[in-house]
Amino acid sequence: MLTRNCLGITSLVSFGLMVGCSDDSSTTPKDDLADITETITNACTYDGYTAMQGASGETLCLDPEGTLAFWINADGSYGFPEASQESGSTEQPDNTGNFSNDSSTTPTNESSTEDSTGSASKTNTCTTEKALYTINGISYYKNEDGTLYYFDADCNKASLAESTPASSSSISESSISSESTKPVSSSSIVTPNSSATTISNGNVPTISYTANGASVENNNSCVTVTGGEVVITCAGDYDFSGSYSGADAQIRVYSPKSDSGVYLNLRGLTLTNTADAPIYAQMSSKTFVVPKNGTTNTLSDGSTRTKTFTYVNSNNETKVDTTGACIYAKDDLTIKGEGTLIVKGNYNNGIHTSNDLRFRGATTVNVTAVNNGLKGKNTVDIENGNITIATTNGDGIKSDEGEDEGAIVDNKGIVNIKGGNITITKAGDDGIQAYNYIIVQDSVSEPTVKVTSTGKGIVSDNRVYINAGKIDISSGDDGVHSNLNVYFNGGYTTIAAPKNDGVHADSTLMINDGTIYVTNSYEGLEAWYIKANGGITDVYGTNDAWNAAGGNDGSGNTNQSGQSNWGFGPGGGMGGRMGSSSGFLTITGGVHHAKTGSGDTDGIDSNGELTISGGVVIVECQISGGMGGSFDADGTASLTSKTVLGFSSGSSEKGTNYNVSFTTGSYYGTSNVAFKPTISGRYMVATTGQPAQVSNTSGYQKNVTFPSGSSVYYND
Repeated sequence: MLTRNCLGITSLVSFGLMVGCSDDSSTTPKDDLADITETITNACTYDGYTAMQGASGETLCLDPEGTLAFWINADGSYGFPEASQESGSTEQPDNTGNFSNDSSTTPTNESSTEDSTGSASKTNTCTTEKALYTINGISYYKNEDGTLYYFDADCNKASLAESTPASSSSISESSISSESTKPVSSSSIVTPNSSATTISNGNVPTISYTANGASVENNNSCVTVTGGEVVITCAGDYDFSGSYSGADAQIRVYSPKSDSGVYLNLRGLTLTNTADAPIYAQMSSKTFVVPKNGTTNTLSDGSTRTKTFTYVNSNNETKVDTTGACIYAKDDLTIKGEGTLIVKGNYNNGIHTSNDLRFRGATTVNVTAVNNGLKGKNTVDIENGNITIATTNGDGIKSDEGEDEGAIVDNKGIVNIKGGNITITKAGDDGIQAYNYIIVQDSVSEPTVKVTSTGKGIVSDNRVYINAGKIDISSGDDGVHSNLNVYFNGGYTTIAAPKNDGVHADSTLMINDGTIYVTNSYEGLEAWYIKANGGITDVYGTNDAWNAAGGNDGSGNTNQSGQSNWGFGPGGGMGGRMGSSSGFLTITGGVHHAKTGSGDTDGIDSNGELTISGGVVIVECQISGGMGGSFDADGTASLTSKTVLGFSSGSSEKGTNYNVSFTTGSYYGTSNVAFKPTISGRYMVATTGQPAQVSNTSGYQKNVTFPSGSSVYYND
């Protein structure tokens, strides 16, 4: 490791820490030192880096993401997690690939053993978690909120505190002699806090349940046991195992919100409360329910509630509360771990928090509930996990902050799915519901979402964003619904909503990317303003396939005529409906297939203006009476895209009609586009001259096979 001596601090050249350095240990002038000490406010030297006090007097330097970049030992030397075995390096890798100084002593909470190769390895007897770093013999771990902690010799869990930089006045000129050859150590420049903050008072408590109730080992003075009731009053880790059933079978968390989080580690726990909730997080900064790897844990609550709890919250207010779920929390709640968690909500909700509900890690979660399966009143945030939900009456997943007030609250009332596998096998009402907005994205991994509901599949009072993932919806009402706007920006969405709309937005439906496959619906895509800029759609509606119409389907804000009193205009801004039921339908890109059932049906219908200026549009309309056909508009219609075809048994109200008979056995179209219809008829619509049978499709530049199996060939 190439180093230089800089004011007694050994600096790595590649880190650019060369300030007033020399190639030897020659005397540093007092004036130069004064200039430097006036500017040093952070021992870690970098903007955005945080200096934390380590357990052995060293200064840990964390980058803006909270990752350890390097550390400064008390003697001024530097250490790096990724240090290589170069000449002069004093760090040696331990058995986990971390680095520790070979001159350090092993603390009492670690034991040295020999592995099969005869080399020494260290085992931390305070926890089974894997250490992130081992520095000077101390192992460091990370909390859910990103903060680092370690265990002292008595297995006390301690968090790190920021180091406080010393002012230049703390270094007196008398301590610096021009004749002195002794370097100034980093500890003279930076004064760390005297001690780290203790967040637990003893060894990790282990709570075991038997038929007689609970018992605790390693009580840290933060656990009170009364029969089957366990009350936790401090932050830290707590291990639970065993089996118990009774009216007092409850783990209750009442920890100051100024503390760090409470971790309920489930290591094979079956807890059945016959009268209340088995887990009740009354107060804490954060509560974590952690099913440990290789364990199955089952929680069940009573079907009625008679008990109330009176307590003082963090605002010093006296509250009276009744638990409304099997796992019930008043503050932030996180489900993580790699084990299995089975939740049976016999009274109301399965898992509920009045704040944020988060899912982290590869947890397998199986929830059944009388009402809602998962409810985070502020937000439900899912990054990972295999989650299965079944509800008798309520929603599968719900976040409803703002609903009672009738107004959107920023950053609340949100369901954010960014990974994991979610299966709602049965929702007594809606599958996924949020008052503010729902977003499905792949910021962590590609999510899969499968919803079977008697109500709507995915529904929001405000907005729905489908940006990624594989989504499969079978619903008794609309498949995807918003009382305002719906946006498709990616993903693959399959919808079966035979009694209602596949996708419905009271205001705007925007299709930018992704695939939308509506296998069955009354009307496939419906909104006051539909704009398709891209994507692939394959839509079947027994009535209209696409319908741009004012008003809503009964779930929004309507007047007595069924028309909406508000909405977004074509530009996306708030605009009125001008007292009519007119709509707007615009297609500028994408590849689209629209098919209807028989009767008075329209393929692509606008109660106002219709514009198709780009994209590939194929319509199969089985009209048998009435007016409309492949393309219909009550206002003006402009079909200028060269890749438009309509197939129908009756003439189309809009577009240029051609009397061309077609059958299911051949491709038909123009030099720009060709399609093999799945119906027979004698009217076609085209935009570049009379269509005809196409015997060879090899001359077309591109082809797309729709999810239903039909293919379209076309030229740009």
